[in-house]
Amino acid sequence: MNEVRIPAFAKINVRLDVVGKRPDGFHELRTIFQSISLHDDLVLRRRRGNGISLLVEGNEALSTEPVEKNLVYRAVDLLRRELRLKVGVAIALRKKIPAGRGLGGGSSDAAAALLGFLRLSGKELPAARLMELAASLGADVPFFLHGGRALGVSKGDEIYPLPDVAEQHLLVVSPREIHVPTPDAYKWLDAQPLYPAAIQPRARKALTKAAEASRIWRFCALCWSAPGIGPLSNFANDFEGPVFQRHPRLQQIKRVLLQNGAAEASLAGSGSAVFGVFPSPATARRAAVRFPHDQTFVCETISRRRYLRAVSGARVR
Repeated sequence: MNEVRIPAFAKINVRLDVVGKRPDGFHELRTIFQSISLHDDLVLRRRRGNGISLLVEGNEALSTEPVEKNLVYRAVDLLRRELRLKVGVAIALRKKIPAGRGLGGGSSDAAAALLGFLRLSGKELPAARLMELAASLGADVPFFLHGGRALGVSKGDEIYPLPDVAEQHLLVVSPREIHVPTPDAYKWLDAQPLYPAAIQPRARKALTKAAEASRIWRFCALCWSAPGIGPLSNFANDFEGPVFQRHPRLQQIKRVLLQNGAAEASLAGSGSAVFGVFPSPATARRAAVRFPHDQTFVCETISRRRYLRAVSGARVR
């Protein structure tokens, strides 16, 4: 096999609760990820020699930074070392997902690079080990090995697939002038620790038992049962308060989405993109007219079956 073409889909967080600060300095999360149809395109080709080359199109900042910093490069390099391969790889990444907007583009690219390189090399890796490698690249990367709708706990890197829901139509608004670095968003969020040692051992045992028994909704209930966390519901994001306070225009975008037909609207991850859920693509396109100076994307949620079919059925040559 000489070439693999694979999509890297974006995500939204249907719900994102920051439970508190962990002893390791990271934050304890409860989140529901959802794949959406907006995607980057990744092409991996065999090349002579044993080096890795990376060409990025569609994002000037990423195209000019040292390739060794890019998550796609790091993912392929990590997997080559894991598999002890010296095959040369030429990578082309076409960016459509705006970077630094809470849509998971970099993490999705990394996961696609892992899956794509496995197909290119014809090698296999145990799923558990692949998840470990993905988590070492970033907390969101493991989700993109699953896709669809999934629950994320711990740092967001412990993933439990959830039943898919009916397709929903979305308008994603990415303001060009506002960038929210994730470290800044966490600094702004004054989270009160509810678990002094991440998840207490008794709670961890209950979560694991429920998950292993596939009692998905009981598992979700356990995840949101700590004091101070409300009942499990859709479209809640703990980052909205502090991020909207510092960037009022993001709150205005959410308000305009709701005023123009969105049934729900929320900040994407830690921002700065904001998305709305609409009854049809046509209503989403009409609402997009209200944001002439921003990037807008009319897209839809995608099921795990569709996600895995697209990723595992990546075109090969």
